[in-house]
Amino acid sequence: MRRTLVVLCGVATVWAMAALWFDAPAAWLALAYFAFVVVVARRKMALWLGSLALVMGWWFSLKPTENRNWQPDVARVPWAEVAGDRAILHDIRNCDYVTETNYTPRWETKTVQIPDIRGVDLFLSYWGMQSIAHAIVSFEFADGSHLATSIEARKTVGQEYSAIRGFFRQFQTIYLISEESDVVRVRTNYRGESVYLYRTQTTPRDAQNLFRHYLEWVNRAREQAEWYNAVTSNCATNFVLYLAKAKIGGISRWDWRTLFVGKGDELLYEKGDLAGDGLPFAELKRRALIRERPSAVDFSRQIRVSRPGF
Repeated sequence: MRRTLVVLCGVATVWAMAALWFDAPAAWLALAYFAFVVVVARRKMALWLGSLALVMGWWFSLKPTENRNWQPDVARVPWAEVAGDRAILHDIRNCDYVTETNYTPRWETKTVQIPDIRGVDLFLSYWGMQSIAHAIVSFEFADGSHLATSIEARKTVGQEYSAIRGFFRQFQTIYLISEESDVVRVRTNYRGESVYLYRTQTTPRDAQNLFRHYLEWVNRAREQAEWYNAVTSNCATNFVLYLAKAKIGGISRWDWRTLFVGKGDELLYEKGDLAGDGLPFAELKRRALIRERPSAVDFSRQIRVSRPGF
């Protein structure tokens, strides 16, 4: 029992130091906190608990704000006007890339009919460990066009994404609506990530309801900024919660594979939620990898040619 208490205290102290290091105005506050714990607080539990409570109170009081020096590709937050089955989508991102960092930001407006949505496709993009990936959910319309939705860390000028920093108050959340030739192509062609594309078995009705909910998240985030968190508020959190509550696909929010996302395709395959012509999972995943570097013109069609499930 005593050993467990010591471990918990140690973990809490490390968290408090990291919170001060990353989020406080001066990093030396983390060192000062550590010195206080070692010299004073470790001798008196009440002092340690009090100091931890102060750090937690300060950290949870930090508020996200719209008024920051955002990187150009996340400078605008999308929003939607929804009236019945009709939705006018504003600030759809469609950047023109030369390299990952050299691009022309473009923002578009598009009117869609929600009943025209007939399916959902899933992209998983890996840049390191196979247990961690970024999920992009794309909606297919009756005319064959697609709109991709991507919940991402909104970065300021000079910031780079870090999974460690993603546990603290470093990034805000942005709910992107984008063309696939932007949000997917920047990963396949310029970031060098391994991107996999799967067709899901989502029914048109479920796909339409999911799209409506995404637009609600988009509008809510525009009115009230949100902190990004690498586990509790990441690229898949809201999608997983919605699917679990709606009892779609047998998804459980408590499955560990919904937290780290990289194993999400394996989870969906086990639930029978991926279309794949009856292929074993290993073969389906091998053929789902986008190996080519498609051009921006007709991008969505190019990446689906001869891919299982399409």
